[in-house]
Amino acid sequence: MRPLDDKIELLKVIAHPTRIKILYELMEGVKCVSDFEKFLGKRQPNISQHLTLLRNHNIVDFYIDGKLRCYFLVEPMVPDILQILEKQYEETLPLPTCCPVSKR
Repeated sequence: MRPLDDKIELLKVIAHPTRIKILYELMEGVKCVSDFEKFLGKRQPNISQHLTLLRNHNIVDFYIDGKLRCYFLVEPMVPDILQILEKQYEETLPLPTCCPVSKR
């Protein structure tokens, strides 16, 4: 179980558009760097930097299959975080009754 400070750091690490896209793909299953190149339209060194950061924070891991590094999710909070990002919120929260703004 991650302490709160570690959870905050996890949010900082994944809060990048490329890393979010990588994590969405890994929710579908194991992927190799070449798979990421195809759907991200980025070059291997850039993708590897993102994967290294995710791996250094124990969010993903990999195994070697021949010449390929195949990545997979290991952090159980990631699917929940991504699910929250997809949720559509219709309204804002109600204002407190004691708030001067709500008395207008």
